[in-house]
Amino acid sequence: MSIIMSAMLLFASIVDSDELLTVKYMPNSTIQLVHKEPATGLLEYIHNNQEEVDEDGLVIVNDPESIEVVVNKQRKLPDGYEPQNLVEADVPYLAPAGDPKRLVREEVAGALEQLFVAGEEDGMDLVAVSGYRGYDRQKQIYEANVQQNGEEHANKFSAKPGTSEHQTGLAMDVASAAQVAVLEPSFSETDEGQWLADHAHEYGFIIRYPEGKEETTGYNFEPWHLRYVGKEMATSIYQADQTMEEFFQLD
Repeated sequence: MSIIMSAMLLFASIVDSDELLTVKYMPNSTIQLVHKEPATGLLEYIHNNQEEVDEDGLVIVNDPESIEVVVNKQRKLPDGYEPQNLVEADVPYLAPAGDPKRLVREEVAGALEQLFVAGEEDGMDLVAVSGYRGYDRQKQIYEANVQQNGEEHANKFSAKPGTSEHQTGLAMDVASAAQVAVLEPSFSETDEGQWLADHAHEYGFIIRYPEGKEETTGYNFEPWHLRYVGKEMATSIYQADQTMEEFFQLD
């Protein structure tokens, strides 16, 4: 058997393993295996996520507690899912005390507090508007939007129940305290909107539905919708000017 054929067979077995290795040809015709970090993307999802598809063709995510979970129009949360460790962050809220919209996951709360402190130090006046939404609440919002504006319009602005990032406990809508009444794309032109676009990744958040990526995300531009993914991933997504779909090669 030729050395090239041997290398091809060896590479095929390596790709099917838990760790990825690359085959490096050396000048003396020997083969050296070089460790490579697992690729972030589709291969990683294949290796790490054995996911099922429901009767409507939607992928049911099996890692809803992961801060890297991707939930979108094609990927839904398991039926009955409720995130663990929901808490209130120590930040200014629009909603009154006791409202579930003040809740996020515990790890998100700490990051949100750091974000707000940094914003205040830079002269920003931020307010948290809407965090966790359960399945039933999202169902009410979506159906009301359909009734008022039609399904085509609703699908650009509202997630169907079970497919909303707000149900993960990892998302928070953030606004300018001076313009909190209406969340709209013009928020990106405010000092607070521009500051979030430039600095949110430093605290583990991304603008989940960025401008110019509507075909990829399926949603209109939402400069107020912050999604927590951790500092490392947020920085990578920010620097690459990507969405989560692009980052994980799911678009």
